[in-house]
Amino acid sequence: MKLSSLFLGALFAVAVLAVLLLVVGGEFYRPVQGQGAALYNPANEVVVKGVVEQVTEFTCPVSEGELGTHLMVKTSDGMMQIHLVQARILRSQQVKFNSGDQVEVVGAKLHYRGHDDLIAREITRGNETLVFRDHAGKLLMTQP
Repeated sequence: MKLSSLFLGALFAVAVLAVLLLVVGGEFYRPVQGQGAALYNPANEVVVKGVVEQVTEFTCPVSEGELGTHLMVKTSDGMMQIHLVQARILRSQQVKFNSGDQVEVVGAKLHYRGHDDLIAREITRGNETLVFRDHAGKLLMTQP
């Protein structure tokens, strides 16, 4: 086999892969720099009101690489993902969120995987207020 045909074959494979990624919609995200409280910027703090549509758990940098609890909240501006705390902490505190919960969230905006998300500092649900972090973003709610 000639070296030139090997080179052309490799070039063709890279071109096909690039076209497939464009067609399928492959997304590349810049990694989030930091973890936990380091991601919380008080200057980006906002208040969001809405209805919980979905509760999910997955690992992310806000939860310091652990399994974290996240809410998909339908707001007047659209859907927003809310990063809470490590799932084990909510379970130990017997805190559970459900679809349909009306919530008001105070937190800092964070650009994560191509979207503007929110790191929750506190959440009000009915007449219950849960405080997860202090004003600097340091975790207050911990496992006993």
